[in-house]
Amino acid sequence: MNYINDFINYLLNVRNYSENTIINYKIDLDEYYKYIKSNNIEILEIKYENINPFLATLYNIKHYSKSSVSRKISTLRSFYKYLYDNELIDKNPFLFISLPKKEKKLPRFVNYEDLDLILNSPDLNTDIGVRDRLILELLYGTGIRVSELCNIKIDDIDLKNKTIRIIGKGNKERIVLYGEYCENILEKYININRKNLLKDKDHSILILSNNGSNISVSTVQKILSNILKKVSIKKNITPHVFRHTFATHLLNEGCDILTVKELLGHSSLDTTQIYTHVSNEKLRQVYLDTHPRAKK
Repeated sequence: MNYINDFINYLLNVRNYSENTIINYKIDLDEYYKYIKSNNIEILEIKYENINPFLATLYNIKHYSKSSVSRKISTLRSFYKYLYDNELIDKNPFLFISLPKKEKKLPRFVNYEDLDLILNSPDLNTDIGVRDRLILELLYGTGIRVSELCNIKIDDIDLKNKTIRIIGKGNKERIVLYGEYCENILEKYININRKNLLKDKDHSILILSNNGSNISVSTVQKILSNILKKVSIKKNITPHVFRHTFATHLLNEGCDILTVKELLGHSSLDTTQIYTHVSNEKLRQVYLDTHPRAKK
């Protein structure tokens, strides 16, 4: 287990991985460790022939999806690469384990009606309400990941040019833009509400918890969950769905895909391409509704 702890510390302190990514790595590695211990296999002694039974357990007993199994293989490949790089093993047993082909699921997004209900839910007469509204405006208005939101510092914000410097996956830096709705609530929060939440504390993180400390990803998820209950929306809307919504709405309104790619911070256009399928559904509906030869 010490090897796993060392690896997690490496990801946290050297690679600067996000809280969400670290949590997923820990889940995958803890599950793997329980499996090999129950089968009397040591971490450093895993063989290629031990891997298929493990994968069969994931598929046939735990009924994980292909995308979940793919993530777990990637986690273990990275873990054993770390052990190999530190000369603890002679070869990486997961190096040539192929990833299952992922099912291509269309990203979920929030429709305009539900979005209005959610955005207008927080009470702007309270410090907490203004903060919650800012969280929503930033997630939808910039398309940033929830982990990126939690790490924004005051110095990252350029109020004059309405931009925010974001440190994304792999420590990649990008600039995101925000509009007037976000501008109004952001300036109010910085000038009044953040100071009230901060109290006697002194740090530079933008979004604060109720007690003035750094807000966590799980807290943002709880805030959104409570808002959904308040407005009686029973759909499974996570903070990441706002990122999908940002991209989908941009494409629906005519934004080109390369711009969306840059705003999302995707390294590959293939990752952004999936949003065009959602956008194409709107085009199809417009065509069916308007073209005289599209329907009888």
